[in-house]
Amino acid sequence: MTDRYAVFGNPIAHSLSPTIHSSFAEQTGQDINYLGRQVALDQFDSEARGFFESGGLGLNITVPFKLEAYNFADQLSQAARRAGAVNTLLRRQDGAVQGDNTDGIGLLRDITGNLDYSIGGQRVLVLGAGGAVRGVLAPLLQQQPAQLLIANRTAEKARQLAQAFGSLGPVSGLGYEALQDGSFDLVINGTSASLAGKIPALPAGILAPHALVYDMVYGAEPTPFMNWASAQGVARVADGLGMLVEQAAESFLLWRGVMPQTAPVIRSMRELLVQAR
Repeated sequence: MTDRYAVFGNPIAHSLSPTIHSSFAEQTGQDINYLGRQVALDQFDSEARGFFESGGLGLNITVPFKLEAYNFADQLSQAARRAGAVNTLLRRQDGAVQGDNTDGIGLLRDITGNLDYSIGGQRVLVLGAGGAVRGVLAPLLQQQPAQLLIANRTAEKARQLAQAFGSLGPVSGLGYEALQDGSFDLVINGTSASLAGKIPALPAGILAPHALVYDMVYGAEPTPFMNWASAQGVARVADGLGMLVEQAAESFLLWRGVMPQTAPVIRSMRELLVQAR
């Protein structure tokens, strides 16, 4: 019998998740059906409940429902509790629905594995203070950077987030206007500015020449943030496609008990994006 999974979001037509998980299933010999479903903004609970009651086994959750999924889950993993958001739901054998967050491990695997970058001892700058950033702070701090600085348009939000994660390592928060020349080794853009063709209001001189600059947004072309970094003389830039595939692989592992190979799927998704230009 084919097991059913889906991704819930609004909008959802652009989602690569069905293609990614179908690739994982084919690669690992798993018999699943995975669909994208656009859910009305006020219908998440009823749609999710209906999905699981009708035999669905797992959901991925994307914008704007990660908080709703957090509240919907019967049980929460430590990663989900720290993130305050859920991107993966799993129906357990006892019928309870477990909520997890795989965004952080997805980012970490892309940076440390696919990009072969060691975070330990580095100066890390994370831009933004929304859900995307909250989901990745704990895994980043577990890598023991020398410093992790959160910068955000609203300084107070950055400071509050830093305080919430302060027990895990050396983290602080401030507004963009307070950023000084810092020569950061790793800069991660967790804002959605690139989607609007913009970049955060950052001063020049904050990037070390050897820095890795990473944008969680992805596309067929380099993002505006990546182009800005390249213009600053940085040689290593990357977008978030690898993170997308890696977090999906962790969801697949939670659901199916098998970890797919991600490198060929990242390559095929990149080719799809280029072809769709």
